[in-house]
Amino acid sequence: MIAFFKDDEKWKILFLCLSAVSLAVSFFNIGMLPIDAAWLAILLCGIPIIKGAMVGLVTEFDIKADVLVSIALIAAVLIGEIFAAGEVAFIMTIGAFLEERTVAKARAGIEKLVHLSPATAKVVRDGEEYVVPAEQVKVGDTLRVLAGETIAVDGVITKGQTSVDQSVMTGESLPVDKNEGDEVQSGTVNQFGTFEMVAQKVGEDSSLQRMIHLVESADAGKAKIVGIADRWATWIVVIALFCAVITWFVTGEIIRSVTILVVFCPCALVLATPTAIMAGIGNATKYGILVSQGDALERLAKVRRIAFDKTGTLTKGKPSVMRVESCATDMDSNKLLEITATAELHSEHPLGKAIVAHYRQGRGKSPAEPEAFQLLPGRGVMATVQGYEIFAGNEALVIDHHLEIPEQLVQSVDNAKADGSTVIYVLDKKHVIGLIALSDTLRPDATQTVKEINETGTKTVLLTGDAPQAANHIAKIAGITDVRANCLPEDKLIAIKQYQNSGEPVCMVGDGINDAPALKAAQVGIAMGGIGSDITIEAADIVLVGDDIKEIPHLLLLSRKVMHTININLVASMLLNFAAIALAITGILNPVVGALVHNVGSVAVIINSSLLLKWRKKP
Repeated sequence: MIAFFKDDEKWKILFLCLSAVSLAVSFFNIGMLPIDAAWLAILLCGIPIIKGAMVGLVTEFDIKADVLVSIALIAAVLIGEIFAAGEVAFIMTIGAFLEERTVAKARAGIEKLVHLSPATAKVVRDGEEYVVPAEQVKVGDTLRVLAGETIAVDGVITKGQTSVDQSVMTGESLPVDKNEGDEVQSGTVNQFGTFEMVAQKVGEDSSLQRMIHLVESADAGKAKIVGIADRWATWIVVIALFCAVITWFVTGEIIRSVTILVVFCPCALVLATPTAIMAGIGNATKYGILVSQGDALERLAKVRRIAFDKTGTLTKGKPSVMRVESCATDMDSNKLLEITATAELHSEHPLGKAIVAHYRQGRGKSPAEPEAFQLLPGRGVMATVQGYEIFAGNEALVIDHHLEIPEQLVQSVDNAKADGSTVIYVLDKKHVIGLIALSDTLRPDATQTVKEINETGTKTVLLTGDAPQAANHIAKIAGITDVRANCLPEDKLIAIKQYQNSGEPVCMVGDGINDAPALKAAQVGIAMGGIGSDITIEAADIVLVGDDIKEIPHLLLLSRKVMHTININLVASMLLNFAAIALAITGILNPVVGALVHNVGSVAVIINSSLLLKWRKKP
């Protein structure tokens, strides 16, 4: 019972139900009551409207729709149209309630993030498990996560394997398998078994908290077109009062003036934009997209070119083994990979880690421990493997050993470099025995994404700091024909300004700190939320939570659909208002019917906007 009295939404529903009953009693004259039952609707629904209008008018001189509604209510009461006043108050309250429900539903997917962060975490210290407040977890702490628990911080699994539900953060419908060495994010849910992890990002640095910060800045009121609608609403209030006075002066019928005040209320006009914007934001959230600037969807609808960064955006941002080739007569490529993975087992270099990860993935186990290990700064590593000294590193390592690359590997080296790959040479003291080529691979959905973007009539361009060979190789696979390589941050800025000055508003998609200036300069900036830097995310208008670029075509089409919906809402609401005004001036509409006709328009606008929540273009 106490919870009921604290729930504003339940109070509003109760008031609406009582008001509906009182209006029905008044309309059918049930019970022969001493006073009109519609007074209950005026008290429950009308008083809050009048109070809000007076507060806004006195404190901020805010002349908006509720001012006109309040005047219409008071005027209707003064001329004895009690039922009409009650109906106006009742229908206006229903419209406001539906708006709140629409906005709440639109933001529900976003606001879930705020409540996802668990209050406690299980920290393991000296073999003992302690439950501590989540905000006290420190970087480097070992955490134990049980089945069904929400992960408190970002980190890496060190023991155990599981599946993690990442749907809230990335929009993925199925749990993702995780093994030792895999990263996990705060806010996601452990599905099976128990695992241990090392905390890497805690508190405000965690993925969930970063997303919450972005969510809190999402506000449909920032959209420029909302400001236009508000300015129109102010003028309409003034015009409505003028028309009501003139009509009263010419006809002498106060009831016509009251009807004009009722139907002239610009509620549908004011609701037209924010409901559509918020519904669009809610739609995007379901696909792992956070819109952090309210007018971003409006600006995105005008974009004619999308500029992609390469590393970490079109590509995965992590090196992967592309080729393993042995030139030793007594060693095949599988054996070469095994001894190299063993040699790199304790390496901290990203390339060494990539080789070890490739071995684990292919063999389902970790490589054997090397008998000895030594880091060779700027060159690579040396390790004793199965009694032999094995070296793995760059070309400088080969030169240091006064060795030459075997002729049978020369072509492979040239091909790897042409593809933008990095070559790791494997050698013993006397010979180069093979190579492993690694490259940052294209995201699996990049090619399809670029194709779908082009199908929307939007052009694409690759802006990257990489060398032309690597840039052109990735662009060719992705299907991008416009490539600008060797770009410093200022070069990306120049390129974006050139496109925009030529009439092609640009949407920039990037992840690195060097992309932040370009994200700010572009018409719209989209950041990769998973691997992007804090600076990049702050500079962006939109964030892809799970780095899922395949949703960009949907986002483009959604922005255009939102603007189309807004235009329909604005035109329809204005046409309905003008038609109702004409009928009110001629005396065809009375206050009761006028209130009904006008508020049907407001409800229609809200319903039309709410259709965006589940909109997605069918393939």
